[in-house]
Amino acid sequence: MRLVFAGTPEVAVPALDALIASERHEVVAVVTRPDAPAGRGRRLVASPVAERAEEAGIEVLKPNRPRDEEFLARLREIGPDCCPVVAYGALLPKVALDIPARGWVNLHFSLLPAWRGAAPVQHAILAGDQITGASTFLIEEGLDSGPVFGTVTEEVRPTDTSGDLLTRLAFAGSGLLAATMDGIEDGTLQAVPQPADGVSLAPKLTVEDAQVDWAAPALRVDRVVRGCTPAPGAWTVFRGERLKLVAARPLPGEEGLAPGDLAVGKNHVHVGTGSHAVELLWVQPQGKKPMRAADWARGVRIAPGERLGAADVR
Repeated sequence: MRLVFAGTPEVAVPALDALIASERHEVVAVVTRPDAPAGRGRRLVASPVAERAEEAGIEVLKPNRPRDEEFLARLREIGPDCCPVVAYGALLPKVALDIPARGWVNLHFSLLPAWRGAAPVQHAILAGDQITGASTFLIEEGLDSGPVFGTVTEEVRPTDTSGDLLTRLAFAGSGLLAATMDGIEDGTLQAVPQPADGVSLAPKLTVEDAQVDWAAPALRVDRVVRGCTPAPGAWTVFRGERLKLVAARPLPGEEGLAPGDLAVGKNHVHVGTGSHAVELLWVQPQGKKPMRAADWARGVRIAPGERLGAADVR
C-alpha cells in the first residue's frame, strides 16, 4: 500500500522505520507537527519524525492544522491507501479522515479501551497496572474509540519509569503496526469494536499532577515518581524551591518518619510518607543537573527539623 505516516516525537520513529523497511508498503510522505523552539537559544527544530523522514528522502508535510486546505489538497494529490499514525499530536478532522481509502490507523500505547487519551503509559504506572500493551485501531472522530485491529501486551516492571515502558512499547508496537498494515492490505484483518466496559481515560499530566504528596503511602509516592519520569517530572519543595525527584524507591519496614521528614546518612536520604519511608536516589535542584540524592544532601547541609513538601514555592 501507499502510506502517509503521521507522527512527531522520538517514540514514533521505530514505527516509521518498520514501515520504511517493509517490502510490501511504500511510505510516500510523512505528516508531522511544525518545527518547534528548543534549547536555550529557542531555535526552531524539526521533530524527530521529520528528521528521520528527511534522512530517508521522504516528503515531509508540516501543516499548522490538519484541516488547512493546502495540506488537504496535497494529501488528496498523494492519494494514500492508508495513513498509519503514532503520537502525531493533533486532532484529525473528518475531512482528512475521509481521504485515504482504508482510513487512518493509530498505534496507541494501551490495551484499549483502557487508558484512552494522551498519556496512557503514565496513567498505567500511576494506577499500578501490572500488564499494559499497545493497540492498533481505526481512527474515528471520538477519543481513541475506534474498532481495534490488534494488540500486543507488555509487563510493567516494578522499577519502570514511563520513559522505560514507552520505549519498549514503541518497539513492540512498531511490529504490530507493520503487521496491521499487512493484514489490512491482504484482507485477513478486520477491526473489532471496542467493548463498552473497561473504558478509562488518560489525560495529559500537568505539573500539578506531578507534585508528590508525602502524606500518601510510599507505594503511591513511588508510582508518581516513576509515572512522571521523564515528563512532566515528579517534584517536591525544599526551602521554598522546587526539587525534582528523578529516582526513588520504597523501603518496606522503614517506619518512624512523619510525612516529609528527612533522615540523612552518609550515603542515603530517606523521606517519610503516609506509610513507610522511601529512599531518594537521584534529584535535580532548580538550575542544576541531576545528582545523587546523598551528594545533594551533603551540599545543602540539611539542618535538623528540615523537611520536604512545604507549601510555598519560589
